[in-house]
Amino acid sequence: MDFFTPFQNMHTLEELIIWGGYLLLFIIIFAETGLFAGFFLPGDSLLITAGLIAATGGLDIYRTLATLVCGAILGDATGYLIGRQLSRTIFHKTESRFFHREHLEKTERFYKKHGAKTIFLARFVPVIRSFAASLAGVAGMAFPVFLFFSVSGAVAWVLCFTLIGYFIASLFPDIVQYLHTIILAGIILIAASALKSLKPKKKQR
Repeated sequence: MDFFTPFQNMHTLEELIIWGGYLLLFIIIFAETGLFAGFFLPGDSLLITAGLIAATGGLDIYRTLATLVCGAILGDATGYLIGRQLSRTIFHKTESRFFHREHLEKTERFYKKHGAKTIFLARFVPVIRSFAASLAGVAGMAFPVFLFFSVSGAVAWVLCFTLIGYFIASLFPDIVQYLHTIILAGIILIAASALKSLKPKKKQR
């Protein structure tokens, strides 16, 4: 029971991050970007909150950024490798009620045409980023291409959200109490924009 004692006194994400430090930041971002089960974890809000805490001196901003970028890159790489491993089984699987080779072929075609854009923009879309890397592995996307857009996407995502929290807390300390509302609104807008970019454009006749 002693293990759970610290959690009983935690009521906010800030308190959890301060308790867990850099290791917790790495674990959450790694799981949220690389594991299917991590889709429910607080990716975007975690980054902004980490930036907020760094601005108040609770974390070092440079170590925070490095930790988050490493977690995002290694998480994506793990997801890709899981997808590649799954593809070896899926390609030899017979048709069934729950599996249709046509769906796999559509996934392959989509990643061949939109894979680079998908890997980069998926960073900014909750839930989708937990599956994009694995699907790239299943679709057989070339690893050097995947890695380039995964790394660039990770850096852009971490810098964007973490520095938003950092600079808001530094420049406007009085609005920190409203930050979670701002976070939610910002995530919705960014996710909607990224999803719109991922949709295939209809060909004009």
